[in-house]
Amino acid sequence: MMKEWATVVSWQKGVALLRCEPQSGCGGCSSRSSCGTRVLNKLGPDARHQLRVDIDQPLEPGQKVELGITEGSLLRSALLVYMTPLVGVIFGGGAMQWGFNSDGLALLGAVVGGALGFLIARTLAKRLGEGNDYQPVILQIGLPPDAFRVHAETE
Repeated sequence: MMKEWATVVSWQKGVALLRCEPQSGCGGCSSRSSCGTRVLNKLGPDARHQLRVDIDQPLEPGQKVELGITEGSLLRSALLVYMTPLVGVIFGGGAMQWGFNSDGLALLGAVVGGALGFLIARTLAKRLGEGNDYQPVILQIGLPPDAFRVHAETE
């Protein structure tokens, strides 16, 4: 199971709005200053993702929860999103090249096939996204932000 921590933005009527912040770099080694992944993450936009998860237990804003999704559904989603347009590009370009023996038309066929593959992937992803296998589940709930109070005693 793939796991990630998220912060509760709000909770209303059994639905929690959560914010997930992607990790910067992999954190797998100590070479942070020369890591190519870390440099590329700094170049891109600051991505923060929000999602809604059904949960009956009331949550407070700022509270941390651990989300999980099965590896199989994550791999199937990635396969759908990446391979469907790629197959469309290959078949579209190949069919136009085979049928008309023209590089220009093969390029046009590849573009049309890729766009068609993207639309098919988008439609299938919407349908699959409604299934329970593709929804994240809350594995752990952290304490609310105001659960501990530290008072420093002065003399």
